[in-house]
Amino acid sequence: MGTVVKLSAAMVLCPKSTKSSWFLRLWIAVLVIYPTNQAVIALTFSNYVLQPLFPTCFPPENGLRLLAGVCLLLLTWVNCSSVRWATRVQDIFTAGKLLALALIIIMGIVQICKGEYYWLEPVNAFEPFQEYDVGLIALAFLQGSFAYGGWNFLNYVTEELVDPYVNLPRAIFISIPLVTFVYVFANIAYVTAMSPQELLASNAVAVTFGEKLLGVMAWIMPISVALSTFGGVNGSLFTSSRLFFAGAREGHLPSLLAMIHMKRCTPIPALLFTCISTLLMLCTSDMYTLINYVGFINYLFYGVTVAGQIVLRIKQPNMHRPIKISLIWPVIYLLFWAFLLIFSLYSEPVVCGIGLAIMLTGVPVYFLGVYWDNKPQCFDVFVDKMTYVGQKFCMVVYPAEDRGSEGEEMNEARSPLSKEDGGAPKSADC
Repeated sequence: MGTVVKLSAAMVLCPKSTKSSWFLRLWIAVLVIYPTNQAVIALTFSNYVLQPLFPTCFPPENGLRLLAGVCLLLLTWVNCSSVRWATRVQDIFTAGKLLALALIIIMGIVQICKGEYYWLEPVNAFEPFQEYDVGLIALAFLQGSFAYGGWNFLNYVTEELVDPYVNLPRAIFISIPLVTFVYVFANIAYVTAMSPQELLASNAVAVTFGEKLLGVMAWIMPISVALSTFGGVNGSLFTSSRLFFAGAREGHLPSLLAMIHMKRCTPIPALLFTCISTLLMLCTSDMYTLINYVGFINYLFYGVTVAGQIVLRIKQPNMHRPIKISLIWPVIYLLFWAFLLIFSLYSEPVVCGIGLAIMLTGVPVYFLGVYWDNKPQCFDVFVDKMTYVGQKFCMVVYPAEDRGSEGEEMNEARSPLSKEDGGAPKSADC
């Protein structure tokens, strides 16, 4: 870990009602959002790997799930072994992803130069296949935003960034325009070779695109997309495990998830928890419905978070803000957010209602696990024993909260796990 882990002042001083809303956001993320997201990307990886082996039919579901599970286990091992390994994997596969997308975009430009842009002409591009419905358009935006869902992941790893107040805004300013440009132009390239009906019918769009334009070199596409999604699973594991790690540190998840390996400084319990929850999600067959259920709740929390920043800017204008932007951007976001949420609720009230119901299952969990302070002693003893067993199994301790003498703390961190001083776990300074 690049910096010392500490509780945020806002979290310590906020009322329990605010903490409960944060818990519900974490609960829905733990229960559905991130396991589903990782399972979908892992299944996409396995689908593109196996699709060339089944050219005339869909790959078997059991094979897809097995390969997706192997992918998750391998990347979990990498992330548990070393933060540096995980970032290197991410760098390499992100570069491979961009090269593959660059190839698709170049092929699209060549198609346009040849005059193959029938579906890009305004007359054909806006030809409706069904009657316009504002609610369905809002739902299309909501579901389509899944492809851009990584825009907020950078915030989860600020503790492992060098000079985050400089590098975090820089990374956001570079990545969001770049991703938007690449995704838009890749889809334009697809439309130069495929009709909208073919796009909807294809189980692997990039493979179909490559078969139409690359001939004997069509094998490049499934390999490229497989490499891309492999890196996507790695990035999702890296960031989502940090979210669960932070939630445990604030007391909203079991304390074991807030511990790191004594020598490698990786959050092994949080990574294992993320991997297991994703593997369980692979056992379900209706993940896309879960995405629809949770998409509404996800954007509901996004909007509440952005609105909270505006309220804080007005009520506490003199608060220290190392990263500050103009209020016009959160206002524009809230207008777009309101359009999505209102019309999605109007169009699909049942789906949105079930999403709310999934979120509200966290209410009794919050009151029993977080709000209730005076739990029976037998319960606390059981939790302490399970935490201690988990510490010994994973070789993990709490991150140090004070630097002090670095050598002394590292020696303490590397000593055998014990429960001295009334059962307080040891700390590691990474």
